[in-house]
Amino acid sequence: MGQYVVRRLLQMIPVFIGATLLIFLMVNVMGDPIAGLCGERQCDPATAAQLRREFGLDKPVWQQYATYMGHLFTGDFGTAFNGQPVTELMGTSFPVTIRLTIVAILFEIVIGIALGVVTGLRRGRPVDTSVLLLTLVVISVPTFVTGLLLQLLLGVEWGWIRPSVSPDAAFGELIAPGLVLASVSLAYVTRLTRTSIAENKRSDYVRTAIAKGLPRRRVITRHLLRNSLIPVVTFIGTDIGALMGGAIVTERIFNIHGVGFQLYQGILRQNTQTVVGFVTILVLVFLIANLVVDLLYAVLDPRIRYA
Repeated sequence: MGQYVVRRLLQMIPVFIGATLLIFLMVNVMGDPIAGLCGERQCDPATAAQLRREFGLDKPVWQQYATYMGHLFTGDFGTAFNGQPVTELMGTSFPVTIRLTIVAILFEIVIGIALGVVTGLRRGRPVDTSVLLLTLVVISVPTFVTGLLLQLLLGVEWGWIRPSVSPDAAFGELIAPGLVLASVSLAYVTRLTRTSIAENKRSDYVRTAIAKGLPRRRVITRHLLRNSLIPVVTFIGTDIGALMGGAIVTERIFNIHGVGFQLYQGILRQNTQTVVGFVTILVLVFLIANLVVDLLYAVLDPRIRYA
C-alpha cells in the first residue's frame, strides 16, 4: 500500500504541472488584463507599461509561468489587481465553499444512495418508476432554474429561508444552496446506485449468502451494498472538485462569496492571478480526491490489493 501511495504521488507531479500550465496559457489568452483593469477608458501607454512591469506581464508567457511556479512552491499565489494577496481571498472564500460542498456531498450520500438502494431492490415497481422519472426531471432542469425556483418559493413566498446567504455562511443557511448544488449529482448517484444494486443482486455471491441463511439486512449491507458502492464512490470522489469549481451559478443566486464568486469576479475583470491561483487549488483537490477514491476501493472490496 505504501509503495502504491508513493507511486501515485509521483504520478501527480507531471499531471499537476501539465494542468497548471494549460490553465495558465488559457487564462493568458482571454485578453489583455491591463485593459480590463483600466475599465472602459483606455490606460495611457506609460501607465499601461508600468502596470505590466509591476505584475510581470511584460515578460514572455513561459517566463511568467516559471516565475509563478517558483512563487507557488513558497506559498505565494501572487497579488490580485486590487492589491490584495490571492491567499487572503482564498482564506475567506474556500472555507465557505468547503462548507457548501460538504452539505452537497451529504445530500448525495444520504439521499442519493438511500433512494438508489430502495429502487435497486424494488426494480420495476411503482416506487422505482417514480424515482426514475423524478431524477430524469432533475437532470433535465438547469441548475439556475432549480436555484431560482427554490429561492423564490422557500425564501420569498414561504419565508422558510433567507433569500440570500449572510457573509458568515453558516451550515444552516447553506442547506438550500447545498441542495441546489447537489441536485444533478444526487440524481446521478441515485440512478448509478440503483443500477449497481440491481445488477449485483443477481450475482452468485449474493445468492450464496442468501442460501446460507444470512439475514436479509446483513446480505444487503455486508455483501450487496459494499460491492455496489465502488462506482458510486468513484463518482462522488471526482464530483467533489466539480462541485467546488462548479458552484459559480449557485453562489451567484444565493449571494455566497465563495470560490465560485471569486472565480466569476476574476474572469470578469480578467484578473489572471486570482483565476490561476484558485484553479490551481481546485486541481489539487481533484488529484487528492482521486487518490482517496482509489484507496477506498480496497476498503469496499477486500479482493482489491495494491502492490
